[in-house]
Amino acid sequence: MSTIGQRIERLPFSRFHLVLLLIGGAGYTFDGLDSAIIAFVLPVLKTQWALSGARLGLVGSATYIGFFFGALGAGAVGDRFGRRGVMMGALAVFCVASGISALVSSYPAFLASRILAGLGTGAESAIVAPYLSEFVAARYRGAFVSALAAFFSCGFVAAAVIGWIVVPSGPAGWREAIGLTALPVLALLWWRRRLPESPRWLESIGRPDEAARVMSGIEAQIAARGTVLGPVSGLSEPAILPVPVLPYGGGLLSARHRRGLFVAWTVWLCLTASYYAVFTWMPSLLIARGMTMVHSFGFSILIYAAQLPGYLLASALIEVIGRRQTITSFLLGCVASGGAISIAGSDAGVIAAASALSACLSGAYGSLYAYTPELFPTHLRAIGCGSASAIGRLGAIVSPVLVAEAMPHIGVPGVFAAIAATLLLGGGVVLLFGPRTERLVLEAL
Repeated sequence: MSTIGQRIERLPFSRFHLVLLLIGGAGYTFDGLDSAIIAFVLPVLKTQWALSGARLGLVGSATYIGFFFGALGAGAVGDRFGRRGVMMGALAVFCVASGISALVSSYPAFLASRILAGLGTGAESAIVAPYLSEFVAARYRGAFVSALAAFFSCGFVAAAVIGWIVVPSGPAGWREAIGLTALPVLALLWWRRRLPESPRWLESIGRPDEAARVMSGIEAQIAARGTVLGPVSGLSEPAILPVPVLPYGGGLLSARHRRGLFVAWTVWLCLTASYYAVFTWMPSLLIARGMTMVHSFGFSILIYAAQLPGYLLASALIEVIGRRQTITSFLLGCVASGGAISIAGSDAGVIAAASALSACLSGAYGSLYAYTPELFPTHLRAIGCGSASAIGRLGAIVSPVLVAEAMPHIGVPGVFAAIAATLLLGGGVVLLFGPRTERLVLEAL
């Protein structure tokens, strides 16, 4: 194990880690808010701009088109130039583009600004989990990163509340709702300015002195609050050689990393396609069952709120039964609850089943966010996570359009049958091919 790895592994969970979790989590909150608010805007734009079919589905997919390129770019830049700069730049891009999308008055301009906003959220989402995972010890890393993903649910619930109250308030309600997603990000940018660069990344590229200074600052913060840190066992100066600069994915596609890459890409694609097929269209699906727009938005708050217990349960289970088993268990729960939606005969039954589906999808996502950074070494971690997130967003791009086109022909039961098959494929891959990573230090993976 490297010197920096040894120093990190002896750290207890501290106020430093809690602040790091809140700062990273706040970014995920705004990512979730931005992604979810479109679901509440779609029914309004359908009427105001006379959109239908594929054009309406493309609005739902626009954010994820940008997300795809943002996640890919974040991985390349994050491994080459550092994690911190990507996190700051991504937030700035999102803030500006989201604000523009609230002001434009034409379909093409709205589509373009949503794609640009997605570029920022894609880079943000792809870089935060690998960045935070590099600051924590193996014994609580899974629970820590899984808890980070729980902040997405805060954004979804906030979007549902805004959609319920603000969107129906008048013809410009949808503009005000989108504008509300952008303004608080300015405060988060200011808060993040003091974040340190990842010491593990600094060490991996041959900058051990800078890595040591970052670690000394972290240790000083922890010691200042009365914690006595034990000695670093077997302390020795590692032979650190700079990682060669390769074309994007050059090292990632080597034989050594193909198994992890196959697992990450497949599960991200299956889960993300299913997740956004459900949540992009949830308010519209409820309206299609005869609910009014206001009622469907109100029930969506309950459905989105069910995400939080799903994330928290994943955080509790992931260190107990393991990453692969936790992911697979939640995916099976998704299949069961999706089937319950298809056969539910009452609004109450639909809401209960949809809430269970929401919890299970979120639990699977929380587990996957913790698992993915562990599939790649430090010098490829951002590229690996970014590529997996980008591949997943291909599903998010396609699935809203497919649902829009398929719904008139196969109905709700057919849609959920297709989602169930997709989730079973992802669960089978992670269970059969996913490597075991729990309790292993990052340097050993």
